[in-house]
Amino acid sequence: MKIAFAASSTKEAQSALDDLTKRYGNASKTDCDVIVALGGDGYMLHTLHNYMNSGTPIYGMNKGTIGFLMNNYEKEGLPERLENAVKSKVSPLNMIATDIIGEVHTAKAINEVSLLRQSYQAASLRVSIDDKVQLESLICDGVLVATPAGSTAYNLSAHGPILPLNAPLLALTPVSPFRPRRWRGALIPDSSKITIDVNDPQKRPVNAVADHTEIKSVVRVEVALDKKSKAYILFDAQHSWDDRILAEQFQY
Repeated sequence: MKIAFAASSTKEAQSALDDLTKRYGNASKTDCDVIVALGGDGYMLHTLHNYMNSGTPIYGMNKGTIGFLMNNYEKEGLPERLENAVKSKVSPLNMIATDIIGEVHTAKAINEVSLLRQSYQAASLRVSIDDKVQLESLICDGVLVATPAGSTAYNLSAHGPILPLNAPLLALTPVSPFRPRRWRGALIPDSSKITIDVNDPQKRPVNAVADHTEIKSVVRVEVALDKKSKAYILFDAQHSWDDRILAEQFQY
């Protein structure tokens, strides 16, 4: 098995990179069977974006502060762990954002696309599903669209639902909703297009974020799952993604 290693810039991740390279070598990332990413969830996302559609699976080992997408770090027996790992496919969201001067921006998100208020004024958002308006005015700090892979990240912090990785759904979750006060979000088929228009963008400015890409002062954001793009994540067989999702739902 040809293993390529990639690591975040932290001291801990770089030290692990040195240790593992001495033990297993370090294959070219363009000619390897698997890429082992050393860091936290943020670095794992960065690696998945970099190798989207390459067909090369990514196996993360935790050397960061958060590690839901990562496996435990162990030096020993890495080839055996990789041979027995469970592969899961993820597809990203495609965001098309139009800003206040009419410029159109595109970005992809493996975790979520979020719209967040830019000032002291709460955001006022019109939410449409497949071009049909569902909410004329959602007054809130923001709203996000999360994939199953991202449902345990910002979405969970905003009290959104946890989704199994193979669920054909997207989570539409408000952030600190004020009106409608009782609206707590919705589950949307992943074949749908979600459009969010900013009401009164001059008075209530809003930014849009797709994972690490931020667009300032948007007036409209369209979000849809890009099923043609895909990345592969590897998890230890004894601690698969499904096991993690199940365990997370019983945390208290």
